[in-house]
Amino acid sequence: MKKILFIADPLIEFAVEKDSTLAMMDACQKAGHQVWHCHTYDIKSVASSIKAECLHIELNRGAQDWFIPLETATKRLADFDAVVMRKDPPFDMAYVTATWFLSAAVLEGARVFNSPEALRNHSEKLSLLEFLQFAPPTIITRDLADIKEFHQQHQDIIIKPLDGMGGMGVFRIKADGLNLASIVETLGENGSKALMVQKFIPEIVDGDKRVLLIDGEPVPYSLARIPQGGEVRGNLAAGGKGVAQKLTQKEFDIAHQVGSQLAARGLHLVGLDFIGEYLTEINVTSPTCFVEITNQTGHDVASQWLKSLEKKLN
Repeated sequence: MKKILFIADPLIEFAVEKDSTLAMMDACQKAGHQVWHCHTYDIKSVASSIKAECLHIELNRGAQDWFIPLETATKRLADFDAVVMRKDPPFDMAYVTATWFLSAAVLEGARVFNSPEALRNHSEKLSLLEFLQFAPPTIITRDLADIKEFHQQHQDIIIKPLDGMGGMGVFRIKADGLNLASIVETLGENGSKALMVQKFIPEIVDGDKRVLLIDGEPVPYSLARIPQGGEVRGNLAAGGKGVAQKLTQKEFDIAHQVGSQLAARGLHLVGLDFIGEYLTEINVTSPTCFVEITNQTGHDVASQWLKSLEKKLN
């Protein structure tokens, strides 16, 4: 039996029917492990050690109160067999501070997944720059002139902020360039923030596909998040419809090549986003879609994740 701590958003905020972190917790409990929870703001350094106010829970799926509190205790992070960092974005200073605490806990012997250093070093937008051979035409800039030139070249483009999530702040600019300058000024806060700009990929009508990597190995099914009602965004948070699909050979080849490099850096769980056969984003903070893939295909993603974690711990 292992003691596994999940650092995540408050339990009362979990979307119980589809929460990937809850699916991971469920897999741990079914395997006989203890499940503990804390939030990033519970972590602290006291008595020369990194500790957290932690809650030991028992899952009670199907009941209105889906978890039963068993014990509350201040515990050293190094005393857990695994610490699983699942705090949702945004990636702000509070998040960065939590990774600094976790790095100190690693020095005390804590096993943290994903690695706190890797979380800090991999912006979910800028990390794509390492793999541009797999990406659509892409620039990242705060300069309106650069974006106008890119638009003139490609005619149909997508603009998004570097710190967005769930499709937040994503705009499509067609050939007429309508409101281009205004959108860049607003999203970029008058030039103070860089923006990601990519050529529009028409295959978005078939979905923005989430491909999960577990210790570098692709889960054999993706979740295509298909835009609805004239939307350009496929994100489930923006109303997209999730449809599980078997990976194409191209997706598998790219995922395997990218995944082997990311796993070597301590990124145990990664979510790659594909449109068509282009890689568009690399998500490392709290990748989701476990439940949708499992329910539609029968492939138990959380079980695959746990078996990989247990292998690393043993």
